[in-house]
Amino acid sequence: MKSLAIGLIGTGYMGKCHALAWNAVASVFGDVPRPRLAMLAEASQDLAERKARELGFERATGDWRKLVNDPEIDVVSITTPNAFHPEMAIAALEAGKHVWCEKPMATKLADAERMLAAAQASGKVAALGYNYIQNPAMRLIRRLLDKGQIGDVSHVRIEMDEDFMADPEELFYWKSEASSGHGALDDFGVHALSLTSVLFGDVSRVCCHMAKPYKDRPVKSGGRRPVETYDIASVLIELKNGASGLVALNRSAWGRKGRIFVQIFGSKGTIVFDQERMNEVQVYAADGARETQGFRTILIGPQHPPYDKFIPAPGHGLGFNDLKVIECRELMRRIAGEAAHLITFEDGIRIERIVDAMAKSAHEGRWMEM
Repeated sequence: MKSLAIGLIGTGYMGKCHALAWNAVASVFGDVPRPRLAMLAEASQDLAERKARELGFERATGDWRKLVNDPEIDVVSITTPNAFHPEMAIAALEAGKHVWCEKPMATKLADAERMLAAAQASGKVAALGYNYIQNPAMRLIRRLLDKGQIGDVSHVRIEMDEDFMADPEELFYWKSEASSGHGALDDFGVHALSLTSVLFGDVSRVCCHMAKPYKDRPVKSGGRRPVETYDIASVLIELKNGASGLVALNRSAWGRKGRIFVQIFGSKGTIVFDQERMNEVQVYAADGARETQGFRTILIGPQHPPYDKFIPAPGHGLGFNDLKVIECRELMRRIAGEAAHLITFEDGIRIERIVDAMAKSAHEGRWMEM
């Protein structure tokens, strides 16, 4: 595996997360060459130069096109707002770069399809930023399901709630614009679908309802602007394995910070996971004496790889940024031609098609077959 030259576009929330992952991956895993942080692109030259110094990149540019066309760059991390993903990803792939693009692929299914076509034509690795699937807790849950720990799965519920849009007086910003997508569905509901994908497989049909808790929001210049996206979505799903499911999403849920609550009900027990307690898994086994039955809490530790690559002791816990480091290592595996636990554009397009079907279901008021 050769050392990779990295280009990063965007330095906001997820841009910094990508930069931390590229900086840490060699130190954490110890089995890959240290990536070279070659170039950073931002909206202006001044901002790019400041962020390059902070994050450890060699060069900076205020023009992302210079980055994707630079012959030294091997991998482009794209962490800009959703609407910019298609143009940037397609340009990078056509320039012969591997791409690590934050989710969702795009705000429109047609654009996501174009991104997939560009990836297939390029022969390069094109991966999406679904880091919640990298949690050792999720890998444990998959192993428990594979072993039949709770028998045949009959029902799945995934709730994803945050309160960053709970305040009705929060200023209008791009996540309330129609150009950003549908709203909760594709902003973070895609994370729920990524978990469904790796734990249970494909979805066969969906029935969705979307809601706007607030009709408008204040703008800096004065007055108010209508909200164009839906901060709440409730979706009935049917999995191809026959199980029923519910996905509930809310970006305006006061008190919820980063909650992904997963409940998996089977013929022999139940598995529960709460992202706000991301180093714990609860398992209920319906065997033994009824008087001693109850949920057992499993604390994630070094016996649940790759936790051990970060911390040799149990009880200390991994965090959000650590999951991105794991994802970065999986991306490097795929680039090296190895098997990897990763959601590529080929996998991601199925998530995009489900989101599109969910949105159509909400607008048309009917079940949508996949």
